[in-house]
Amino acid sequence: MSTPVTTTPDKRTVQLVFAALMLVMLLASLSQTVLSTALPTIVGSLDGADHIMWVMTAYLLGMTVTMPLYGRFGDRFGRRPLLMVAIALFTVGSLAGAVAQDMTVLVAARTIQGLGGGGLMVLSQAAIADVVPARDRGKYMGVLGAVFGLSSVAGPLLGGWFTEGPGWRWTFWINVPLGALAFAAVAFLLQKSDRGQRPQARLDHLGMALLTVATTALILGATWGGHQYAWSSPQILGLAVTTVVAAAAFVVVERRADEPIIPPALFADRNFNLTTVGVLIMGVAMFGALSYLPTYLQMAVGVDATHAGLMMIPMMGGMLVTSILVGQAVSRTGTYRMYPIVGAVVTAAGLWLLSMITVDSARWKIEGALLVMGVGIGLGMQIMTLIVQNSFSHRIVGTATAANNFFRQVGGTLGAAAVGSIFTARLVDSLSDRLPESGGTAGGSGSLTPDLVAHLPEPVRQIVVESYNDALMPVFLWLAPLMLASAVVLWFVHEKPLSETIETEPVLDAADAMTGAER
Repeated sequence: MSTPVTTTPDKRTVQLVFAALMLVMLLASLSQTVLSTALPTIVGSLDGADHIMWVMTAYLLGMTVTMPLYGRFGDRFGRRPLLMVAIALFTVGSLAGAVAQDMTVLVAARTIQGLGGGGLMVLSQAAIADVVPARDRGKYMGVLGAVFGLSSVAGPLLGGWFTEGPGWRWTFWINVPLGALAFAAVAFLLQKSDRGQRPQARLDHLGMALLTVATTALILGATWGGHQYAWSSPQILGLAVTTVVAAAAFVVVERRADEPIIPPALFADRNFNLTTVGVLIMGVAMFGALSYLPTYLQMAVGVDATHAGLMMIPMMGGMLVTSILVGQAVSRTGTYRMYPIVGAVVTAAGLWLLSMITVDSARWKIEGALLVMGVGIGLGMQIMTLIVQNSFSHRIVGTATAANNFFRQVGGTLGAAAVGSIFTARLVDSLSDRLPESGGTAGGSGSLTPDLVAHLPEPVRQIVVESYNDALMPVFLWLAPLMLASAVVLWFVHEKPLSETIETEPVLDAADAMTGAER
């Protein structure tokens, strides 16, 4: 076994690398929120309300499937070339979305965006571990979390401004120059890795295929179940069986693979298992809320797209400030265990407050609930990534980071899909039962836009508003117990000392890399 080489980071190198990675994180996180306020107008313009969930789910699905691949290949070949590929894919997808003329093309474009977005999210976090020891990494991870929060504020605002100004297509066009800038930053600021492919290692093609099949079948089942098809229908049952069979086969294949995409040895670490459950549940709550709250604010509260973005500021602001403060506190004290636990409880409180909102609630109550939820997410999200990175050797830190993010995105994709499926089904049923056939909604409920709702006769508008509220708000109450369960699970995390150096070693196989963690 090779002797580890202990290194200390050069301050200028760290600053340059971090500047590039902040831009990459901005690109990745902006894409998840910029469409939120524009979504009602987009689906109305393309007459695709029945496919509203796919605009968000397609992106999340693309991210989820590719995250483990980027993490494993990043450990093997280096981060820079893969980041450049990811940025290129993301930019091409944005260009396709900008010129889309129907929902099919738009969903395909979002899928391509997601194929790149998976690399943007994982590799930007893993690359920090290449230059910053775990003890100091908290403040950097906190800032990356703050970038996510900041872009999440800017995203809905930009989406609203574009929708009401030059048009919703600019929510895609904006990514083209940003993508070009991020590509140049990564190409010139990230150092070229000396990692190379080991001739004796074989790529885990079968594992990749099985992971893709299992994840896709799982997301499709969650998206279509109870909406496009009944939960007991042959289609959904078939997807469920496919998920189970592909997942079981994936586990068998990974145990035998030379370089597994998600090494089974990861699950021998208690902290990895516990934080994986924690981030999966947080993904369900976070993406379930982020995906459909802006639509609710426009349709039910009656604000325009820009004001819907402004109303999301408390949530994102709470996430931003808390993430930075917690990151600095962790780097200063070296303790971190309680932050995710408290964060899960606070997030549950925010979800409960959201579930209490009615059509007559004051706006400050909605914004207050969002603030509480944002603080909870900021307390735990980035710290759980740090816990995972601190549990494994630097040689496999990208794989571990990607696996952790993969399960968070599984939760996020399931959250967005499940909330969207339940929300859409409840909304359609409510409108079908309560909306008069001649209520002035030519084209049906599938063509409802905020502007159309605002100009409906008052009795009909009230039915639509109440239907949106009754369809979405109870869902948040169902999510709150999940966050409390997450807090219980995270209670058993063991606080290991944070490494104060970086140990760099030749690239070995996954099993060898598991033999030691940073200390």
